[in-house]
Amino acid sequence: MLFNYLKIALRNLLRSKVFSIINIAGLSIGLACCMLIILYTKDEVSFDAFQAKKDQLYRVTCTIQQTDGTRNKLGIAAMVQGPVFKANIPEVQDFSRVQERNFIVRSGSETFHEKASWADKNFFTLFSFPLLQGNPKTVLSDLHSLVLTEEMAEKYFGTTQALGKKLEFEINHTFETFVVTGVAKNAPQNSTIQFKMLLPFLYQEVHEKDASWLWLSYPTYILLHPSANLQAVEKKLNQAYLRFSQKERNEARKHGFKDHFHWGLQPFMAMHLDTGTEYTPRAGNPMYSYILLGIAAFVLIIACINFVNLTVAQSLRRRKEIGIRKVVGGQRSQLMRQFLGESFLLCFVAFVLAIILAEASLPFFNKLANKQLSLSYLFDYKLVLGIIALFLITGFAAGFYPALVLSGFDPLKTLNNRFRFSGKNSLAKGLVVLQFSLATFLIITTLFIYSQFDYLTHKDLGYNDKNLLSLTVGWSSQEDSPTSLRQQTFTNEFRHAPGVTHVAPIMDGDWLTISKANGVDLDVAYKHIDEHFLSTMQIPLVEGRNFSPAYPADSTQSVIVNEAFVKKAGWKGSAIGRTIDFLNGNDTKLAIVGVVKDYHYGSLKEKIGPVLFSPNPSLPFGRFLIRIQPDQLPQALASIERTYRKLNPYRPFQYDFMEQLNYKNYKEEAQWKQIITLGAVLTIFISCIGLFGLASLSMQQRTKEIGIRKVMGASVLQLSQLLSQNFLTLVLIAFIIAIPAAWYATHLWLENFAYRIEISWQIFAVAALLTTLIALVTISFNTIRTALANPVNSLRSE
Repeated sequence: MLFNYLKIALRNLLRSKVFSIINIAGLSIGLACCMLIILYTKDEVSFDAFQAKKDQLYRVTCTIQQTDGTRNKLGIAAMVQGPVFKANIPEVQDFSRVQERNFIVRSGSETFHEKASWADKNFFTLFSFPLLQGNPKTVLSDLHSLVLTEEMAEKYFGTTQALGKKLEFEINHTFETFVVTGVAKNAPQNSTIQFKMLLPFLYQEVHEKDASWLWLSYPTYILLHPSANLQAVEKKLNQAYLRFSQKERNEARKHGFKDHFHWGLQPFMAMHLDTGTEYTPRAGNPMYSYILLGIAAFVLIIACINFVNLTVAQSLRRRKEIGIRKVVGGQRSQLMRQFLGESFLLCFVAFVLAIILAEASLPFFNKLANKQLSLSYLFDYKLVLGIIALFLITGFAAGFYPALVLSGFDPLKTLNNRFRFSGKNSLAKGLVVLQFSLATFLIITTLFIYSQFDYLTHKDLGYNDKNLLSLTVGWSSQEDSPTSLRQQTFTNEFRHAPGVTHVAPIMDGDWLTISKANGVDLDVAYKHIDEHFLSTMQIPLVEGRNFSPAYPADSTQSVIVNEAFVKKAGWKGSAIGRTIDFLNGNDTKLAIVGVVKDYHYGSLKEKIGPVLFSPNPSLPFGRFLIRIQPDQLPQALASIERTYRKLNPYRPFQYDFMEQLNYKNYKEEAQWKQIITLGAVLTIFISCIGLFGLASLSMQQRTKEIGIRKVMGASVLQLSQLLSQNFLTLVLIAFIIAIPAAWYATHLWLENFAYRIEISWQIFAVAALLTTLIALVTISFNTIRTALANPVNSLRSE
């Protein structure tokens, strides 16, 4: 009997190939999508969970309230906070500071750009990063000790057996030798703290001792006693800060410092999904995890219910088979077991295909999500039990309903084709509305994401970032002042390179400082430039003039500001000749000689703020901006590299184009644009399967009606319109539901950008057109086939 059931099931699958493929494919894709999203979400919520002391570990945070009332929460501290908090707060058992920096590393005659982190000697006892070689208690105790990951040990020495080997690190323009005292396993990819090379923080404390409480740059982690009260400890942190920093704060107030610092503790496990705290490495936005989980749950539910609907629609074609089985003595329980068995067989095939699909698409998904996920992540007993339960529920649901209904057919009516399946299919119709509501929602939001991304990457930035090379030379000492021989040599050599039209030295990095003008305290972005910067960047002057060698006093007494500075200072009319009364702790009055048009020196997520430009001769330049003619790009790059290697032989030649750097500002948006698009495509596909199933069921119910209409003279076009009308009504209802939800979600998302597109009706119209076309194409197969059918066949039994 079992063999007979299996043979019948296979025959039905082969007889209805299209139905079978669509049915299994829909469930398989839904399951595979769900598996991938569960992998992603599990990785996000399990960040740092491998840390053995995670429940006692906290990150020190500092909330800064600025003079204008704005608040910024930072995940960093100064050098002194960790030691002082441990010495004065009993609940603090230990602390560790970890600071990543860029270094030039020399191995033999070769040099490399690398990231390395300063870390306290207790790093490997506080955190759960296994060592392959070395003692975790002493591996960072020596002033010149060095810990490499196995990846770095292989890179530099070709083996993980690297103890005692040496590398040189450039520190303050001098190469210091560090000896490998440990080799660690590569940091897990779901770790907030990432490292490839570790240097002893002790070296910094000896050579760069800093007792300031206000200059924040060190991520600091503390270990609390298990019974510690978090609120009580935070109160003690602030009491210690007020007590030990009082003298420094009083001195800072004399130079215009009025910001208020409030110290707090953030649970270690809460760091990764906290986008509100600045200086959080590899922070993930929880909103996207919620969106993906919502899509996964919805797609899976829809896929399962579609599976049930299509199974029912296909089962109705087998009513004669059921009638014959009942006539020859088949029991209702036997028929139910047959249908349930077939359903579980289909589900099993779908689940196997889903695993294959998930595994096959995992490399693409990892690239898309910037992850290193593996299906082994699903081997969690809770998830495995959940998948087994899902398999049983889906198989039972898909088989039970048709088994219950069809096994109860009157064999006489079924054999005479007099059986009529009644019902308005309200559940199926509601499901289609729900499906297309989500599909339309995703189409609308996807179109807005594309429009905003296009706006971000094509908006006029106020300067020309095309063919503009950014080359870092890494100077930061007084000997490399604007008038130094090396500076002048580099500038002249670059200017004579073929294809180079403009060269401008500029300060490397960002410098935010405080100033005062017109009695207003201003937070400003400070830019150290020379007279060639504006022409190289192609930034226009609104009024006044540029810096010029013809005005020797410019270097010490003059500044240029942007329009935002003038507006924030509250000046009316011309700003030329007005003075900056206070800048970066100095009371020297600086005259404004020019005002430039506002330009986007950051990303379009940020509002343009006040900017001040100065040619201060006491500050070094660390970077060059070089504009190149596009038709001579290879020759110019080769010449610039030769000059660089001749004058700066020990530093690797590394450059970026400003256009690429600006594009990187929107890396997250580009990533999620692809993910949401993929989610939209999958949801549309699943929705189309649901609509196809409902259309198929409806056509079977209306076969005789269509036959009668054709006999009465109805044309194929009229019949197609009649059959499509009800389904298009469902799609219209779905669109009406999706519009307000999509508008609200898009509005919330666009608020993340200081500069954004307007929410326009055209995008909603395009989405409506796309949704309607998709629905028409989906149902056209069934409607046209039914309209073209010979009416004699449908009326024969009458």
